[in-house]
Amino acid sequence: MKEFAYLYSPEEAAYRFSDSHPFNPIRLELTLSLLEATGALETVDCIVPRRATDEELSLIHDADYIQAVKLAGHGELSPMKAQMYGLGTEDTPLFDQMHESAALLVGGTIEACELVLSGQYRRTFHIGGGLHHGFRGRASGFCIYNDTAVAMAAMIQKYDCRILYVDTDAHHGDGVQWAFYNRADVMTLSLHETGRYLFPGTGMVTERGAEEGYGWSWNVPFDAFTEDASFLQAYRTVLFEACELFKPDLIITQNGADAHALDPLTHLSLTMESYEQIPQIAVEAADRYTDGRIVALGGGGYDWYRVVPRAWSQVFAALTNQSPFHGNLPEEWIQRWQKESPTVPVTWADPVPLYPMIPRRPEIEEKNWETVKRLLWPFIDDSKKEHLSFSSPYSND
Repeated sequence: MKEFAYLYSPEEAAYRFSDSHPFNPIRLELTLSLLEATGALETVDCIVPRRATDEELSLIHDADYIQAVKLAGHGELSPMKAQMYGLGTEDTPLFDQMHESAALLVGGTIEACELVLSGQYRRTFHIGGGLHHGFRGRASGFCIYNDTAVAMAAMIQKYDCRILYVDTDAHHGDGVQWAFYNRADVMTLSLHETGRYLFPGTGMVTERGAEEGYGWSWNVPFDAFTEDASFLQAYRTVLFEACELFKPDLIITQNGADAHALDPLTHLSLTMESYEQIPQIAVEAADRYTDGRIVALGGGGYDWYRVVPRAWSQVFAALTNQSPFHGNLPEEWIQRWQKESPTVPVTWADPVPLYPMIPRRPEIEEKNWETVKRLLWPFIDDSKKEHLSFSSPYSND
């Protein structure tokens, strides 16, 4: 068994709505060129993804929806009909070859999971995956197909496995949650900004699953302006409890980078400190509970130059057993991309301070911990409950 491979094709950049749309595939090129400049790509395998078949897509998506996407991508679907499927909207505008581009992203995530569960690789990273908002019969939130849900359904069908899906995107992983809400073979864990202020408006602690899936849907909705220490305290606590209870065969992580303080679409206040530690903690959990089997995906992230390349490079570092990248960014990368953006960062860490001190910090951190307690209380042993008393993660500041 080999340790690691990443999946990528330049064709994935064809999943592009418009030049002005916040979901810009330049994020992929920026990240991979940064990793290339560090020398990190020289000794690892790159697998070119394939397109998902209609049969695979239909594990999650309705046949009429798949057909509508095909027609829309060839200019053969009326605007009114497209709107019925969530297509041609402000979030998900029409573009040429929509189906072919979206199916490639799905195929990449299927292959990333297949490589791990077949025993060929212990860890994989599909940087173009993680489109977690797509529903059975409609597009939503920049997502045409739900690559993660399709891949999980395909893996369960083939390997009869248990999958823990962990989503740290600032937006609730609603499409994945609802796809498996009634099932006991998938546990979804989403840590995100509260839906009181942010799309899609779901992901409350009370969304715990139904029928056979009761107890296997976990959500941690963070208060706006949550900072690193509070987020990481909740993340580590909840992730390891989820692993203990669910006992997964595979962990899939969605690594949206839009909870960063610089992201233009969200209201959380994470820095690169979190994006160093999130994937390291996930790999630690995989090593302890799944014999190291983990698949990482990309996801959201709309500060293309300053945030996403650094955050996803740290995912790569964790999956390849490296310490987080520190120090200055490669000069050749800086020079290449400064021609396009004056906001290119020069160091792996963020400037300190990145933002003014948040006056509600104590209130926010205590509220977040109460959310963690509400989530875990019905599912953990009484012996563990006494350890859930609130302790400020900033006490040593």
